[in-house]
Amino acid sequence: MCQHQPPCPKAESADRESARLMAHHPEQGWSLLCNGVLLFEDTGELLPDGQIIAPHRTLVMTAA
Repeated sequence: MCQHQPPCPKAESADRESARLMAHHPEQGWSLLCNGVLLFEDTGELLPDGQIIAPHRTLVMTAA
């Protein structure tokens, strides 16, 4: 699928989010990566095989 050199990581790889952007729609809150992964602004993902990856953003705590 990927024609880049070096090739983008596969959708099954732990580093799948480092693939190149193919489409970016910040107004809708999603991006399509070269490896077929839909990446959502809440850090959730939808893999090409339909597997859902729950959001995994870190929470920032502030002192009162």
